[in-house]
Amino acid sequence: MRKRIGLLLGCLIIISIFTSISVSAMTAEEIIKKRDSNEYIKTAKAESEMTIVSGNRRITKTMVSYIEGDNGLTIFTNPRDRGTKFLKRDDDLWMFFPEAEDLVKISGHMLNQGMMGSDFSYQDMMESDKLTELYKFELIGEEKIEGRNCYVLEGIAIEGKKVSYYRRKSWVDKERFVGLKEELYAQSGRLLKAMKVNKVEEIEGRWYPMESVMEDKLRKGSRTEFVIKSIEFNPKIPAGTFTLENLK
Repeated sequence: MRKRIGLLLGCLIIISIFTSISVSAMTAEEIIKKRDSNEYIKTAKAESEMTIVSGNRRITKTMVSYIEGDNGLTIFTNPRDRGTKFLKRDDDLWMFFPEAEDLVKISGHMLNQGMMGSDFSYQDMMESDKLTELYKFELIGEEKIEGRNCYVLEGIAIEGKKVSYYRRKSWVDKERFVGLKEELYAQSGRLLKAMKVNKVEEIEGRWYPMESVMEDKLRKGSRTEFVIKSIEFNPKIPAGTFTLENLK
């Protein structure tokens, strides 16, 4: 009888070991695909708040954004910037200033500048593709981020793809498959930016980052806090939303 119990326990231990191995043995591509399924947006409407912190100075801007495929429209609603708009259409980005009634196309070196003085660049706004379409990832380890078990992955830009950062290191929640931390590097190996997600919510069956902080490592004492107040996935967006005529 003892032998049978011993054999049974042995079998159960072996099964549990192999089960845990099979569950954790995900490839980097599978992990990023699961992250994309949470974070990639086809169509959405969001209300958000961006606070730019530089030393003791804090500037808060509010906005409403509409996203549909490769197109996006952001309208600022805080008093100082009310009516300022950004329009992204495919690979082009325009900005409208209501006071001057001026329409400016953002291109070239301007894309690397901070959007409205923030730690997010205009180029950051341009990347609307899935991560799996922009980078080739490798699983390099596992770590804990504030008690959450994470996969650690390194992504190198796919040749020919236009990306803001040549290399990115990502910490992806093993249970919820959402990015909790990101380090963004130049091809030289220099750390350019670091982002940390402070709050994640389950919305309409997907986990989504609602509060995050971006730090530009080339700007001392600077960070930008970004908070999504509300977001609706797959809303009906009116025709003509993403036109130049709609900017004015």
